[in-house]
Amino acid sequence: MKKEITREWLKAACDDLLTIKEIINKEYLTNIVAFHSQQAIEKSFKAILEDNEIEIPKVHSLIYLYEKVKAYIKINDEEILEQLNSLYISSRYPADFGLLPYGKPTIEDAEKFFHFAIQIFKLTCKQLKVDENKIHFQGGCI
Repeated sequence: MKKEITREWLKAACDDLLTIKEIINKEYLTNIVAFHSQQAIEKSFKAILEDNEIEIPKVHSLIYLYEKVKAYIKINDEEILEQLNSLYISSRYPADFGLLPYGKPTIEDAEKFFHFAIQIFKLTCKQLKVDENKIHFQGGCI
């Protein structure tokens, strides 16, 4: 049962990555790319918690979740994690809609966030010994 729930978290993260693949080149949707990147990472972290039988907190903070999973997975750029965390929070309020200090994320920002989310997803799959190419019914996510 535990593995099934872990797999559901990974499938949900995969769905976010597949959504990004559809919109990554649309400049007017860079804030949505950032949102789904945050979501993919959040769900990847929650898959790790589930797999290790750690209670999954009902929070969205990537910083908080990373503190819970860093014994299992190491990332090399906590700055991007912090950016995505703040973008997710600000995207919850219509006046800000996922803005960076200089405004809406650029295409370059969106691509950076997407590649970072892919990296976290792949690291998670490797850590959990799950074939990333068999997560989704259509095959791989990336």
